[in-house]
Amino acid sequence: MSTIDDRETRSCVSCGLNIAGTNAAAFKCPECGQQIYRCAKCRKQSNLYECPDCGFTGP
Repeated sequence: MSTIDDRETRSCVSCGLNIAGTNAAAFKCPECGQQIYRCAKCRKQSNLYECPDCGFTGP
């Protein structure tokens, strides 16, 4: 059984928007495999993102 402390916060890595219940993308960082979340708006605008673990940047 999980608790609130065990849950991962899901926010867009580009803009910080809470993506719960939205049309967001989830993928693994190409460099380190860390799970990354991006909102639909940032994906559509091709905003840059940076992996919080390794610093990899992508469109």
